Amino acid sequence: MLPGSKPPAPGAPSGTSGRRAPRRTAVVLAGLATSLALTVPPATAGPAAGPAGLPSGAPGQVVEWHPCPDDSTAECGTLAVPVDWKRPDGPRFQLSLARRTATDPATRIGTLFFGPGGPGDSGVDRIVEGAGRFGSELRSRFDIVSFDPRGVGRSNPVRCSTELLVRRPAPVLTSQQDFDATVAYNRRLRADCRARTGPLFDHVDTSSTARDVDAVRAALGESTLTFHGSSYGTLLGQRYAELFPHRIRAMVLESVLDHSVGTRDFLNAQTSAAQDSFDAFVDWCDRTEGCALHGRDVRTIWADLLGLAGRGEVPDPDDPSATLTPYALSGFLAPRALYEPHDAELAETIAGLAGLVPAGPAGAALPGWRGESTGTGSATETDPQAIFCQDWELPIRNYREYAARLREMARIGTDLPYPRALAGVEACLGAPRVEHPQHRLRVRVDHPILLLNAVHDPVTGYDWATSVARQLGRYGVLLSYEGAGHGVYTATECTRGTVDRYLVDLVVPPRGASCPAAHHAAFPAR
Repeated sequence: MLPGSKPPAPGAPSGTSGRRAPRRTAVVLAGLATSLALTVPPATAGPAAGPAGLPSGAPGQVVEWHPCPDDSTAECGTLAVPVDWKRPDGPRFQLSLARRTATDPATRIGTLFFGPGGPGDSGVDRIVEGAGRFGSELRSRFDIVSFDPRGVGRSNPVRCSTELLVRRPAPVLTSQQDFDATVAYNRRLRADCRARTGPLFDHVDTSSTARDVDAVRAALGESTLTFHGSSYGTLLGQRYAELFPHRIRAMVLESVLDHSVGTRDFLNAQTSAAQDSFDAFVDWCDRTEGCALHGRDVRTIWADLLGLAGRGEVPDPDDPSATLTPYALSGFLAPRALYEPHDAELAETIAGLAGLVPAGPAGAALPGWRGESTGTGSATETDPQAIFCQDWELPIRNYREYAARLREMARIGTDLPYPRALAGVEACLGAPRVEHPQHRLRVRVDHPILLLNAVHDPVTGYDWATSVARQLGRYGVLLSYEGAGHGVYTATECTRGTVDRYLVDLVVPPRGASCPAAHHAAFPAR
């Protein structure tokens, strides 16, 4: 920050003077948890105008930090931000934050702001429970800060009837009657969630969250933002870069979403990414004696399992009273296993479900694989699909169009025909129009954005990363990890070291740079 100057007010224009911001930093992490009450702030005199004429929110605020309840070595706090950024003098809610201060204050650069994935992941939990993901140099040089994004966790979460959520239709629709029933269900669910959540329900889009990030930046006294977003957090980074390009010191987008695609390309890309990672898994199993399916025809075993699931003949090892559907296997179990990737665990689970070895609980080998709401005993649950449906416009007009998408996905995903993203598209059937729908990224930043993606990513495929790199042009550089996994900053010393050098010293890797796969995860070249 220049001597005697103040950090830009949140929402105020970022300027185009070309003067490079001093080397300060700020980053974004997001979160999960409990609802916080809306408050109407006192009147303020003449808030400053922001982009597109939007006034700034909560000028002059600071965050009051205190030890976090679950871990006193981390600090927690809140910041009041507008429910609707178009009405900054209207109701506000409390945005929940967490931070860990730099371990070497003498060499501190600033704040690293981490943007979490999801939608629905908790940045507060990341700071409190998982800050070790960040390298020792980052922890020594930066205060690492994150939040529960609006509508998530402790930041006025979107809450809906549990009884209604567990009746959400299966995403593999089979008729126009199914299609019409799903549209009607979505309408009932939106009304229920809106009534239980309050005014924030209609303002949980990522563009609004990007403005929240800028309010946090200002409240922390940072003139520029140092940001590391992962998975869905890369959409947050992209929106911030479009709104405030000259407030960015450094930005890492890890496992990159492409917010320029329509319905067909969105579903096909998700299907292709999952299939590519499954192909890599099969290759690993064929050459690895320790694979539980080594020496067997993995694809035939898997196809038979999908067929049995379609007939309701695959018992759920976690719930003997239930059975697994083809969508549960294709959209959740296999892709979730490929995140790390947990190849050995996936092979053991498939072998158990197919009756080749005694079946144990699927969750024992693959914790957290479901991702579906099955009821928790509470009257309400959170629903992150509300955020997704305010970010993505993915229209399908009728069952004929829906069935065409299913057929095309089946041709692409010969082993995994139903991507997890299908549930998001289904949840948005009949949703209102999106204020900021998909478009090609339009960004001109002062320092190139660093993209990081695995060549074999089961969720955010490598093609999305290369597409976003092309959209950024000279304002972005892609670092490719030649292995597999989703969220690969910690995959190797190369990936972590390259990202850390960029964030600390602003060293941008050359175009075409890549990191080899870990020695235990060599995959065929793509």
